Amino acid sequence: MLSAKKRNQLLELDLSLEKLSYEIHSYSSYTSAYYPRNILEDKPLEQSSRWSSNCNNEMQYIIIKLETMSIVHSITFGKFYKEHICNLKKFKVYGGLTPNKMDELLNSGLRNDEFPETFRLKYRANNVLLPCQYIKIVPLVAYGPNFNFSIWYVELKGIRDQEIVQKAYYDHITYRENEAIRLCLKHFRQRNYLDVFNLLQSKTNLLIEDPFLTELYTQLVVNGDFQMAEDSMTDAAEKGLFEEYIRSFEYKLQWTKIEATNADGDSPCIRGGHQMCIDVEAGHIYLLGGWNGTKNLSDFWVYDVNARIWNLISCDTREQGGPNPRSNHRICLDPSAKRIYVLGRFIGRDMRANANYNSDFYQYDIIHNEWEQLSENTLLEGGPGLIYDHQMCIDSDKQIMYVFGGRTVHPDVDQFYYSGLYSYDIMSKKWKLIRSDEKDPIYFKSRIGHSMLLDQTERLLYIIGGDRDNKFLSDFYIYDINADSIYELPADYAAQDDQDLVVFTQRTTFDIDTKEFFILAGLKDKKEKKASSVKNAFWAYDLRMGKWTKLYQSENFDQCYWASNETTEPRPRHAHQMVYDYVNKVQYLFGGRTVEIETSRQQRLDDFWELHLIR
Repeated sequence: MLSAKKRNQLLELDLSLEKLSYEIHSYSSYTSAYYPRNILEDKPLEQSSRWSSNCNNEMQYIIIKLETMSIVHSITFGKFYKEHICNLKKFKVYGGLTPNKMDELLNSGLRNDEFPETFRLKYRANNVLLPCQYIKIVPLVAYGPNFNFSIWYVELKGIRDQEIVQKAYYDHITYRENEAIRLCLKHFRQRNYLDVFNLLQSKTNLLIEDPFLTELYTQLVVNGDFQMAEDSMTDAAEKGLFEEYIRSFEYKLQWTKIEATNADGDSPCIRGGHQMCIDVEAGHIYLLGGWNGTKNLSDFWVYDVNARIWNLISCDTREQGGPNPRSNHRICLDPSAKRIYVLGRFIGRDMRANANYNSDFYQYDIIHNEWEQLSENTLLEGGPGLIYDHQMCIDSDKQIMYVFGGRTVHPDVDQFYYSGLYSYDIMSKKWKLIRSDEKDPIYFKSRIGHSMLLDQTERLLYIIGGDRDNKFLSDFYIYDINADSIYELPADYAAQDDQDLVVFTQRTTFDIDTKEFFILAGLKDKKEKKASSVKNAFWAYDLRMGKWTKLYQSENFDQCYWASNETTEPRPRHAHQMVYDYVNKVQYLFGGRTVEIETSRQQRLDDFWELHLIR
């Protein structure tokens, strides 16, 4: 019997992961001295330390047997010390209790470089953990189209605590047995063997399906009451029972420009590099600071979603003890405590000679309308230095804030310094460095221009794209907070449509209910601005399905169109902000700087848009 603590840990997989020992069980083929057992040792400098198949068809595989039945959490692939034409461009990983019955755990691919890659495996299905005794790796495509497959090294991590694994095994077997019984019940009912159906159901106490479906079956099939069936369908639609089916359809996008002011007829002025956050429960969007083209701003606004009006909280937050004028900072909201946190700011190249490089840190109490300076310089307290273009998220339940990336403001304007991954304990007011850019840049590069979002339920940080040293990063990382591990998500959205996808100026939101990411992008290459690259694109990534979908792309490239008042969509831009109301499924976009082929024609914006996603 598991303790209450272990049961809770098991649900979140909040347990220390161990390296899992294994042996080679079977394989499809091998070439010369490239034996399957070579994947047990990580020797990146040795050309022969790998398993290579003797052909490149999709029938190739290698099956490994774990020393003990385990919950397999992740797989790491080691590589040769330089890129190799036999590396796996595409592969699949399966797992199960026997070599003949396995579930797909991963569908992904490796980059053709020298760096090891770790992937998070599917370890849970139908709220039941998946115990594995065997793992099967199936190569699908190598980087050389006519070359055989090679795997250099494989490492597995997971849980092998037998108390936990045996409980998972019991739950897994019980689930399979119950599913078999449900199939029998369904068959007996369809064949009208009602005596057997009723007897089996009474003995097992299993529901064949959702009670609504049973009721509908009785109304429609048994009683032939079509009116009652129609009423039940209407009631089901109102309760949202068709949401899963509706998710199979693509979204339709509807942009609407918001014309809103305060009681005096004022609204936020033109700006870029401002910051926004949304209190979904209260229906309020907060906007702080930015750059209007000549100076930094310190005004503080709130937009009432229901009343559709702006309110000016402060024309200068310094007067209330808040932050000084700034841009390219970050703000994030703690929805439970109703507090907003402000960190970072940008200092221009020509202003750095006599600048103040202290990294100040502020908190705004929404309920009491009060500012508090939490720190004059977070660097002296174990936190990040003065940074800009970073990302912040708050775990409201655990009262932990996470800060990742951003470029450190440095007197030497020609050198790029990046900040790592930090956590901030709100209750104890203590910073912790989780990943350093100086020590861990190979596998987990710090960056600017990225997105970071938090799944508070699963305790996962998602980090998407960005820019490092003027090079675009199209990766998609997961930081598992409980496991303190970093994994790369299989999907690479830049590879979905490499010619058309615009990605540098991305803004990403996350729907915690549907587990979908939404990405708005407006420029592919920040240096090379061609007419064909100045366009908006809106993408969705379904985390459950592992699927990217391009929902929308503007087809109007003419600058006269974007400059007119006849646009039915926001013009391509950067330095803007977008927030998401996940309850009402509405995105809000404000301001930014236009993307123009000629830099001299760029202008800052004060337009405000809402985007409805409709299915």
